[in-house]
Amino acid sequence: MKKWTTAAIRAAKGNVKLACVTAYDYTFARLADAAGVPLVLVGDSMGMTMLGRRDTLRVTMDNILAATGAVSRGAQNACVVADMPFGSTQCGDDAAVANAVKCLQAGADAVKLEGGVRAAGLIRRLVSCGIPVFAHVGMTPQSVNEYGGFKMQGKTRAAAQEVLEDAKAVSAAGAFAVTLECIPDELAAEITAAVPCPTVGIGAGPVCDGQFLVMHDLLGLNTGHVPSFARKFADLGQAAIDGFAAYAAAVMDGSFPPPRPARTQERT
Repeated sequence: MKKWTTAAIRAAKGNVKLACVTAYDYTFARLADAAGVPLVLVGDSMGMTMLGRRDTLRVTMDNILAATGAVSRGAQNACVVADMPFGSTQCGDDAAVANAVKCLQAGADAVKLEGGVRAAGLIRRLVSCGIPVFAHVGMTPQSVNEYGGFKMQGKTRAAAQEVLEDAKAVSAAGAFAVTLECIPDELAAEITAAVPCPTVGIGAGPVCDGQFLVMHDLLGLNTGHVPSFARKFADLGQAAIDGFAAYAAAVMDGSFPPPRPARTQERT
């Protein structure tokens, strides 16, 4: 299987629909890679899926770097992208570049950062340093306090125009792809036609050049709120519960572990 590079991701626009997923550890990254998933994101969504937080804002660089190392060892062929967590880009461009360098040194092929027009300067700086950038516009989870919750963006014409300008700005700054999160389908279609880099939607309809899903949502591992746009493609959550319950029952009734045959004494 050929390695998915950022150049290959960019070249997929108009040719291949990109299936992109999150993963946070070696095991699931290896499984996604074996399935042929072209892009694996070490998402700051780990705050909710792995750490039990209510949002992504408390995820740290140390969290991302540890997970990126594990994922990069598991995903040998997928393009591995590390999220820049909240606080890692708000500290000035020099510090943001240093944080992005740490992500690549941990094993990422690229970094993802949220923001449109206001992030374009940093994206241009990162790209000039040889750090590929996956942009993210629309509903940006790190701005949840600004929005007052996880809410669809771009619903009015003025708001839609703002998201469109954001997408154009990050593409012009050199982003190799852009996530469109939680925006109306028609706006996603307009952006997809307007920018030369691939658009990857999450809650942005079917017209995008690819789709993102959080691993826990698509595998049925999420016990909390599941977005309305997500689809469960497997029910590993119930399978895990059944497995744990069967193990616990076997231990309690004495059927596990079974007795081992007595060792026969060797003749001397």
